[in-house]
Amino acid sequence: MQARRSFPTAVDALQVVTRDLLGLAVRSVDEVGEVSLPQMRLLFALRDEGESSCTDLAHVLGVSGSSVTRLADRLVASGHITRAGDPGSRSRVLLALTEHGVDVIEAVLAWRSRELTRALHSLDAAALGSLTDSLNVLHDALQQCHHDLTGPVPL
Repeated sequence: MQARRSFPTAVDALQVVTRDLLGLAVRSVDEVGEVSLPQMRLLFALRDEGESSCTDLAHVLGVSGSSVTRLADRLVASGHITRAGDPGSRSRVLLALTEHGVDVIEAVLAWRSRELTRALHSLDAAALGSLTDSLNVLHDALQQCHHDLTGPVPL
C-alpha cells in the first residue's frame, strides 16, 4: 500500500495551487481588459443571480449597497449592464447584463479555459485522471464542510 502524504504537505500544496488559480483568475480579467476586478465580480454575480437589485447583489458580493451602486454606474455607462425600475416596486431598481456584458464574461472564461487547457496538456493521461479524481473528491469534502462555497464572491 502506498504511503499517505502528510497532511501539512497537502495543505501547503493546496495553498500554492490556490494562489496560482486566483492569480490566473485575476489575470484573465486583466487580459480581457474591459473592466476592473470589482466590476467583473459584479458581472459574474449578475450572471449567476439574473436580474437583481443593488441590495441583493451587495449581499451576494459581501459589500455595501453604495459600492454596488458605484460599480453599476460605471458598468451602465460602459454598456455592460442596464438599470431599470422594478415593475413590482416603484422604489426598487434592477440591474441586468447586456449582451456586451455577457460577451466580456465569455471572453474571460475562454481565456481561463485556454490557459488551464495549456497547463493540463503537460500532464500524461494517468496524472490527468488522478488529478481529476482528486479534485472531485476534494470538492465533495469541501461541500460537506462548507455548503455555501459556490455562492457568493464570484470571480
